[in-house]
Amino acid sequence: MIPLNLPSFDIKLQGTREHPRVLDVLRRRYVALTPEEWVRQSFIHYLIEHLGYPQTLLANEVPLRVGDKQLRADSVLYDRHLRPKMIIEYKAPTIPITQRVFEQIAAYNILLHVDYLIVSNGLNHYCCKVNYNNKECLYLDHIPRYEEI
Repeated sequence: MIPLNLPSFDIKLQGTREHPRVLDVLRRRYVALTPEEWVRQSFIHYLIEHLGYPQTLLANEVPLRVGDKQLRADSVLYDRHLRPKMIIEYKAPTIPITQRVFEQIAAYNILLHVDYLIVSNGLNHYCCKVNYNNKECLYLDHIPRYEEI
């Protein structure tokens, strides 16, 4: 996997060189180590180990439903009352963060109505705080620590 703009972590692997699997600490199982999964696992460990996010309030691959359409939010942070607080969307490092990625996460937010949206390809990370009163997104210059949100 290519180096990311995230701190390293104690990665747990199994499988073969051709088909590696990584331990997802949130789903508590090994999953295929794709480039997007590499970003997800690195970012989740960054949130937990460096920014103080409680592991128990994070979930990966959260199913969403819009009519007959099934969607999945890559990661969701919940508050202590189990209400969604943040959506995180990941892309592989080779995928640029474009307007389309922001539209994707905004569509998820129509359902979840969270305060924070993050998109990352492991190299570039963008975080915005949603202000529903003013109907705007304020882009932050950093990923907030858990106690900041």
